[in-house]
Amino acid sequence: MPEHIRALIVILVLAGTVFALARRPAKDLIPYNDFTRRRNLWFVLTLLVFFAHSFWVYAAVAAVVLTIARKRERNPIALFFMLLFIVPPASAQIPGMGIINYFFDLNHIRLLSLCVLLPAFFALRRRADTLPFGRTWPDKLLAGGLALTSLLLLRETTLTDTLRQTVYMFIEVFLPYYVASRALKDINDFKDALLAFVLAAMVLSIIGLFEFARSWLLYSALTDALGMQWEMSGYLSRGGSLRASATTGQAIALGFVISVALGLYLFLQEGVRSKFQRRLGGLLLAGGLFAPLSRGPWIGAVVMITAFIATGRGAAKKLMLLALAAVLALPLLAIVPGGHKILDLLPFIGTLEVENITYRQRLFDNAMIVIQRNPLFGAFDFRNTPEMQSMIQGQGIIDIVNTYINVALQVGLVGLTLFVAFFVTVLLGIRKAMRSFPDKDDETRRLGRALLATLAGIMVTIVTVSSITFIPVVYWSVAGLGVAYAQMARKLKHTSNAVTASAHLQLR
Repeated sequence: MPEHIRALIVILVLAGTVFALARRPAKDLIPYNDFTRRRNLWFVLTLLVFFAHSFWVYAAVAAVVLTIARKRERNPIALFFMLLFIVPPASAQIPGMGIINYFFDLNHIRLLSLCVLLPAFFALRRRADTLPFGRTWPDKLLAGGLALTSLLLLRETTLTDTLRQTVYMFIEVFLPYYVASRALKDINDFKDALLAFVLAAMVLSIIGLFEFARSWLLYSALTDALGMQWEMSGYLSRGGSLRASATTGQAIALGFVISVALGLYLFLQEGVRSKFQRRLGGLLLAGGLFAPLSRGPWIGAVVMITAFIATGRGAAKKLMLLALAAVLALPLLAIVPGGHKILDLLPFIGTLEVENITYRQRLFDNAMIVIQRNPLFGAFDFRNTPEMQSMIQGQGIIDIVNTYINVALQVGLVGLTLFVAFFVTVLLGIRKAMRSFPDKDDETRRLGRALLATLAGIMVTIVTVSSITFIPVVYWSVAGLGVAYAQMARKLKHTSNAVTASAHLQLR
């Protein structure tokens, strides 16, 4: 039996277990029909990609399936999240038919965006209650960053390739942000979208735990079966254990996705009636976060939990208890069997692969030299500089393991300012919206706390990771959720003020 078919059997069993356990919690949060329809679609596309034996066969049939599914879907961003991590995002070139070399690279993320988000974009634009793009500061900063990047591309490449890269940015950056920021109108829409993301991440978590335990990357043979080459995927170990990656291709990308899901789960768990199932879901995500053995996402998850607690009731006492538990856990790990292995993996205090820290320090120092040569607008050929060439690793690559540095190198400090300001304005918008709900136990305020904490954790985590595979589409989408939350709070406040004014008039 081919390896990818054996892997498929394991994946179906693992995913089936997660979906079976998620039935009751899903009923507590969203209409059960929505859960079953998306779950069934997850299985259909998974079976399709494993039996297609060609990416183009998969893409053609999936496009039809997604088009039909989209017409039945009331929440396009929830559908997008549920299906986002089904297939590794390896790319295949659409031939240029003798006119140009090729039209553009197509992968699962772009296929999903074109089939689900693009129609939603046109539908939202026609709706009278949709906020026009450009009305908010995040809109303006995003538009400025995309326009700047497109213009600067002309320095380095042809007009055809610039247009191609601009299309990529529209599909992978603009569409996820726009639909996430405009499609969600009320608290139930948010529950729907967040549950879809968390469920998809829970499936990744159990797959990651299996890969870690059995030292077998379940999706490694799939790209070969589809007739594709993907340099991103490969077996990596740390401390003698395999680092799980599932469909993300890289362990750190898997850790990033699950850390984001953990942040969103902080909101969703309160809506689940069963305490046992709440804890089981949290444990599954925690296990999935551990399986990639990636320390950056661990730090991000700690930031998310800390920020969520800090914005809630009794924050000081809870943070002190959390800090005390962490302090007491360290000596306990030092004496329990196998505990020293976990200590060695921990950031800042662990001794395993300390050369990674040295590499990051060298990267920062060398990057500062390169940035100073083109401080305002950077240079896309920065990898050819002597300083960056000295950073080539054993795999023959220059790993820019810091998203902020990568942005500054490509589009300069102007581009970096737009990038950072975008996320800061989203954070400020969420914080301002939360003040509309003074009751710290209010469900809508708790949603704001989770989004604020998740986005803050993302901003910390991307200091330690490159924007690879699923990472960019996730952080642009979460930022869109933050903008949608701010708009929902503004409308609720406006409605409340209108009701109050009407009541006063009636009393008179």
